[in-house]
Amino acid sequence: MTASGSTVSEMLAEARRRFMEAGIADPQTDARLLISGLLKLSPTEMLTAGREPVSEEQAGSVGRAIERRLKREPVHRILGEREFYGLPLSLSAGTLEPRPDTEILVDTIIPYLRDLAKTESSIHILDIGTGTGAICLALLHECPEASGIGSDISTDALETARSNAERNGLQDRFTTIRSNWFENIHGTFHAIVSNPPYIASNVIHDLAPEVTKFDPAAALDGGWDGLDAYKAIAKDAGRFVRPDGIVGLEIGYDQRSDVTAIFEAEGFRCLKSVKDYGQNDRVLVFSPA
Repeated sequence: MTASGSTVSEMLAEARRRFMEAGIADPQTDARLLISGLLKLSPTEMLTAGREPVSEEQAGSVGRAIERRLKREPVHRILGEREFYGLPLSLSAGTLEPRPDTEILVDTIIPYLRDLAKTESSIHILDIGTGTGAICLALLHECPEASGIGSDISTDALETARSNAERNGLQDRFTTIRSNWFENIHGTFHAIVSNPPYIASNVIHDLAPEVTKFDPAAALDGGWDGLDAYKAIAKDAGRFVRPDGIVGLEIGYDQRSDVTAIFEAEGFRCLKSVKDYGQNDRVLVFSPA
């Protein structure tokens, strides 16, 4: 545990040391994010407040957080929130922690929505497996003409998504529906988006403990070949996407050809393929053929 009477710098150094000894991948960043988040200090304040003493209560809070991180709980889960596309989002046990690579899906979809907004007075978005609401809420924030539905099978996720919509002032344009794929969905949409489960069942155990222990299994497991979700979406998406609409998906690094074939077999054509920051295939965009 961190001793009371410590300064910010001393706590930061201790956290970094303990994370390094435990083999945490990026001890410096994790220590800084954890302590700045717990103490509500900006990056600049972390530099200027280094010699400031920390209260006994704060020291206890930091000490408990360090122990949780040593058990491989991710920093942002400990803090209970993560920023995505500039929006603060609360996390819960039933939601996948949104990752920076998923912002690429948002980047890719925004230009299509803005083009549609030139001729459409209102734009409708469906986010399948919405989780925290990250993708849909980011799109709504960037496109004032849009409204969206976030669907999920997890009631916990839907509650979290609704809370995040309210937190970011988007509740008037965002609704949630409990649905297994398109089961309870009605109407048509200009954009159907999803970051579905796409990890093959037999390799999930090989993932980092930060993922296997703390991300919900339903948000990871894509079936024996990792493609179950794409088959389910492709099978019915044609009935829900407008003729001038698009389907935008996050994919695994090795799934571009397979997912493209699945959608082409259901009458779609691939408009765009986008790579992530590591130059791996990450996003596919389809339109009705």
